[in-house]
Amino acid sequence: MKKTDYIFPLVIGEAIALIFLAVSKLGIAKALSLPEAVDQFTIYLPIILPLLCLAGTLIAFLIGKAIPVLFQLAKFVLVGALNTFVDLGILNILMLLTIIASGWLYSLFKALSFTASVVNSYFWNKFWTYERKETKVGGKEFGKFFLIAGIGFFLNVAIASFVVNVIGPQFGISPELWANVGAFIAIICVFMWNFLGYKFIVFKK
Repeated sequence: MKKTDYIFPLVIGEAIALIFLAVSKLGIAKALSLPEAVDQFTIYLPIILPLLCLAGTLIAFLIGKAIPVLFQLAKFVLVGALNTFVDLGILNILMLLTIIASGWLYSLFKALSFTASVVNSYFWNKFWTYERKETKVGGKEFGKFFLIAGIGFFLNVAIASFVVNVIGPQFGISPELWANVGAFIAIICVFMWNFLGYKFIVFKK
């Protein structure tokens, strides 16, 4: 493992923990109805989560000696987790500021939060997941990245909007929590599209 393979999982784990805590402090924890014991446990996330991310990376590295793509996939998953929290964090902040959790404005908020997560994704995946050594951001590479991400973008927004605006809240779930369910379902659906597109089209060696 390289030095970055030890440092970056810690950074990602810390960033995810801090974003989660920030969103929780904004009142999302109430919408999630977290048990009090779980809610109190979250204060330890900035310590525990980075260590878990590092441990997971080490395990993936060992397994990856037999199947190299698994180590790369593990790094992609970690970056994807960070992208998810960047996406959901910005989405929840926008919903909190406007008190809007459905309709066309929700779709706009989702588009903005997804765009921010894509920019974050580009740099993490370029320099860590797929280990492209050149530091210059090439226009052709960047164009391919946003083509793949753009298709993912439309899939992401369309799926989230369909779940939120067409299906609507189910099982007595609040509109705010259902908006997050829609966003999460969209993220899962676009995950493999992005990994394969970045690997074989954008960052192909």
